[in-house]
Amino acid sequence: MKQTSAGFTVIEIIIVIAIVAASSVLFFVQKNTIESAARDEQRKTAINAIHYSLEEVYFVNNDAYPRTVSDEILPSVDPELFRDPNGVRIGDGASDYRYEATNCEADFCQAYTLRTILENEDDYVKTQR
Repeated sequence: MKQTSAGFTVIEIIIVIAIVAASSVLFFVQKNTIESAARDEQRKTAINAIHYSLEEVYFVNNDAYPRTVSDEILPSVDPELFRDPNGVRIGDGASDYRYEATNCEADFCQAYTLRTILENEDDYVKTQR
């Protein structure tokens, strides 16, 4: 009689390990892509909220734009939106968000550029209307 073993061969075990390793690499690459896309959307949402408040609230009330932006100047914007996904406030050097006011007299300006640095796309930019 011929006896057979009930275990796996070394080749079968190596193939299973290779498949699991490849699947893990693919999972983590996709996870990082999804997370960076979510951070980019968070940045766009913040810039859009600040832009809307500048145009529909601040400019309507002051007939000009502010020299800087913050939650005190734009109380209609959620204060958390002034922080980028890394927690850095707009106006700080390391922030992903930039507000650049132009044609200013005292604290009132006639134009601005609002931008954010995105991970997967070109910078997202909003300007005065």
